[in-house]
Amino acid sequence: MKVSGFSMVKNATKLYFPIKESIESVLPLCDEFVIAVGDCDEDDRTLEEINSIGSEKIKIINTVWDIENFKKGSELARQTNFAKKHCSGDWLIYIQADEVLHEEDYPAIRNAMEKSHKDENVEGLVFKYKHFWGDYEHYHTSHGWYKYEIRIIKNKDDIYSWRDAQTFRRIPNYSDEMLFNNEETLKINVKKIDAYVYHYGWARPPHLMKNKINEFETIFGNHKRENNYITDMDFDFGPLNKITKYEGTHPKIMENWINKFDWGDKLYYDGELRVNRRLFKHERWKYKVVTFFEKYLFGGKELFGFKNYNEV
Repeated sequence: MKVSGFSMVKNATKLYFPIKESIESVLPLCDEFVIAVGDCDEDDRTLEEINSIGSEKIKIINTVWDIENFKKGSELARQTNFAKKHCSGDWLIYIQADEVLHEEDYPAIRNAMEKSHKDENVEGLVFKYKHFWGDYEHYHTSHGWYKYEIRIIKNKDDIYSWRDAQTFRRIPNYSDEMLFNNEETLKINVKKIDAYVYHYGWARPPHLMKNKINEFETIFGNHKRENNYITDMDFDFGPLNKITKYEGTHPKIMENWINKFDWGDKLYYDGELRVNRRLFKHERWKYKVVTFFEKYLFGGKELFGFKNYNEV
């Protein structure tokens, strides 16, 4: 059983992505790791960060992003598919540049791949998620934050990264135009595993969080998600004392990265908040109500969520 890791990235150091830690968290599980590195800005050091890992497992594919022709975030999926095409493993572990695996979950991940290796009915494996917010001591358990996602797939030619690269689908008659379409795309069969993806995309210094959001506005074009509250001011995470406190451990590979945390004085743990601040969806009443029902009446089961897979 051969295992490939794969990812895509651009301007990781400028936008505060822990790309080195992300790759290193997957390497122990892989025989090779393929990453598509886009045409980074001159003042970005993404390539230097990746090369500093010093692993012969890593294969870099240099690419050029085409945001003009691939809207709604589909360029992210296209770049992911570039990397996937160069993978030679039986299983493919996908990790995004702001995601990290915990070493405690390695046995469960290996065991899941071994158990389903010869099961033709299983095409992917689904991870649970921890979405950190503002700092490394708070994470989201509210409705609207995806609780599960496909992060391991079998190496089949007709399985592609889809939409904004958050997930995967089978596309038998693939064309680039289908990257954001539901028609002629099929959900893949998966099993859930007892392992987490640690998502640090929203744990950034406020001024760099603002830069990342503005960058993603360009990538997504007029397909804006919850990003249209951005102004010229630094990003405002809102009251962190309303977000669930994290009591667990972080992946060891993140220790040095987390030790760089120095923006606590820019966060609101209590006290006065910015006047006329636009509320995030997790602060709005309809989301609060659904979150309450999910947590206390449905045992944590997600209600009305988007489920992009068939669980077997």
